[in-house]
Amino acid sequence: MTSAAARVVRTEPITTGTVGAYRGTFAASDPVLDAGDVLPAGWEGVFFPFAVPLADLRPDGTPARDGVVPEIDLPRRMYAGETTEFLRPIRVGDEVTQTTTLGGVVEKSGSRGRLTFVDIDREYAVDGEVAVRSVWHDVFLEAADPDAPQRAPQPQPQVAAEADWVEEIALDARQLFRFSALTFNTHLIHYDRAWARDVEGLPDLLVHGPLTRILLMDAARRHAHGRVPARLDVRAIAPILVDRPLRLVGGGATGDGLRVTALDADDVVLATADIAFHH
Repeated sequence: MTSAAARVVRTEPITTGTVGAYRGTFAASDPVLDAGDVLPAGWEGVFFPFAVPLADLRPDGTPARDGVVPEIDLPRRMYAGETTEFLRPIRVGDEVTQTTTLGGVVEKSGSRGRLTFVDIDREYAVDGEVAVRSVWHDVFLEAADPDAPQRAPQPQPQVAAEADWVEEIALDARQLFRFSALTFNTHLIHYDRAWARDVEGLPDLLVHGPLTRILLMDAARRHAHGRVPARLDVRAIAPILVDRPLRLVGGGATGDGLRVTALDADDVVLATADIAFHH
C-alpha cells in the first residue's frame, strides 16, 4: 500500500474465497463463480477492506486517518450515496489496483446542525486499464439529539404498486456481522445495539450503506435480462434497519435504464438506485 497527498494505492487479487463468502451470505441463488468468471457489478466493493490501525479509528469505529479523508470534527459518519461507472469487466482471479483520492469537501448547516459532505474517488484497474470508477458520498454529522423532533415518514405506496417486480428480504445480525468482517468495517452502528440506540439515536442496528448498494445492484442484475450495467447512481434516504422487512422494487428494464427502490413495510422509501446499461 502506498500513499501520498491524499492518495492511497493498493493491489489485491479477486479471490474465490471472498466472492464465495459474499455469495453464500447474500446471493445464494447466484451461480458459484470460478477463476475467469466475470465479477458481478458492485461486488468490487467487497474487496479492499478498511485497513487502518486501531489507533486511527474514531470513537464510532470509522476511520479517522486513512490517508485520504481529512480528520473532521463531527462525531457521526454515514454513507449517503454514490455514482459508479462500470467500464470493463473485472474477473475472478484478476489482480486489481485500487486508487483512492479525495474529491470535494463541502460544509453545510441544516435543521439538525452542521454537516460535512465528503466525496471519495476510487478507481479499480486491471492491467493498467480502469475497469470501475466510483465516487462515494459520505456525510459527517453532529451528535444525535434524543430530544429533536422526528420527521414524520412519508409513505409512497405508488412505488410498489407501479413496479414491474418486487423482491422481499430481511437482513439479520448474522449477515451484518459477516459483511462487517468481510470489509473490515468496524463502525459500531452495525453491530453494537447500545451504540446504535443510545449514541446514534436509531431504533436498532443499521444495515451498511456499502452493503445496500450491492443488494440494489444485485436485484437490478437479476431483472436486467442479461444487459450489462454501465452506471450506478445510489441515494441513501433513510436508515435501513436489521430484522425489518425490506422490499426491493424495480421497473424499466426494457428502456435504457432501471430504477430499484428500497421500501420498508410502510412503503417509506429508504434508498434508490438508478442503473444504466451498456448499449
